[in-house]
Amino acid sequence: MASQAKSIDEYLSALEPARRDELERIRRLVTRLVPSVEESMSYGMPTLSYRGRALVYFTSSKKHLSFYPSSWAIEELADRLVGYRTTQHAIQFTLDKPLPDDLLEDLVRVHQREIDVARQ
Repeated sequence: MASQAKSIDEYLSALEPARRDELERIRRLVTRLVPSVEESMSYGMPTLSYRGRALVYFTSSKKHLSFYPSSWAIEELADRLVGYRTTQHAIQFTLDKPLPDDLLEDLVRVHQREIDVARQ
């Protein structure tokens, strides 16, 4: 089961191909933007960390996928998230309506900037 996975690769291998491909796309994009990220599993979710702090998490649920960039990023880019379900920490999306690359990049950059200035 994906929630008991010990690595991102193990988590992704348990998913159906379309969901796996979508989360792999996010993983590649974040790694390209921030090559120094470290991969791990945290709270049962694939986690990409930067400077010792979680930069993003991403998951697959029964009815949607989720991307967790930070509450600061969600708040700052809220006008671009219209049409997606959001919580304080997560953005939910589907395979039919994925998050566009430019939006993902901006969400990652906002959180990276906040980590760089040591925002808690």
